[in-house]
Amino acid sequence: MTALRGLWPEMQDTCTSLGLMLSIVLFTGLARVVTRQQLNGPMAHAFVLEFLATFQLCFCTHELQLLSEQEPLHPTWPLTLIYFFSMVHGLTLVGTSSNPCGVMMQIMLGGMSAETGAIRLLAQLIGALCSRYCMSALWSLGLTKYHVSERSFACRNPIQVDLPKAVIIEAVCSFIFHSALLHFQEVRTKLRIHLLSALITFLVYAGGSLTGAVFNPTLALSLHFKCFDEAFLQFFIVYWLSPSLGILLMIVMFNFFLPWLYDNHTTNKKE
Repeated sequence: MTALRGLWPEMQDTCTSLGLMLSIVLFTGLARVVTRQQLNGPMAHAFVLEFLATFQLCFCTHELQLLSEQEPLHPTWPLTLIYFFSMVHGLTLVGTSSNPCGVMMQIMLGGMSAETGAIRLLAQLIGALCSRYCMSALWSLGLTKYHVSERSFACRNPIQVDLPKAVIIEAVCSFIFHSALLHFQEVRTKLRIHLLSALITFLVYAGGSLTGAVFNPTLALSLHFKCFDEAFLQFFIVYWLSPSLGILLMIVMFNFFLPWLYDNHTTNKKE
């Protein structure tokens, strides 16, 4: 009984954090419903939906990062939360990417115009920064013992390897995730969400202790804004250029190299 009483404050703080994240999911869901009903312009519609999606993703990730840094009740608890909220985002953020790399992929594959892409990128940037300052204000309320406003202003460098390795890790994570995203489109929605959530969880497990395994430039900006200010070049290369490089490699491989290899093999067989 004494042990349970000792665990209760920890559980209470965890439940408070989970409640905050689920509240934001419900709030942004309601805002999306209102947006779809009230906004008619396609550009304004795309901007608001992308803003809300990025805000939700960044807000929840801030809180998940905070929970993962505490002493978990079980080692797999943070990964379980990542898997669960990846599913939540997959179910609720349909039609948005919340990731500049996803926008870049759609533009390069011809699935989105440059104008729409620019609007979505702007919405993602604003959503990421708004979520950061919203979290700072929320943490200042001290709803849990982990909510400290000073935390949001400190640079907690997640890069634990040298620059070349960090670049490779983020590029590979981006390559793998967006390759799966592209090729899982024909899979049933419910199964696809589980597969992508499991993949995200695996990538975070594999690379989280090395670079954070973010593979999302706007999310990285929101999580590590102070670090961008203190070591801009390093963080720009690792969290902006590397995921973009992963996207470029993916498009070159699947749209050019593999078709060329297949055609070359077919031609040789005919000869």
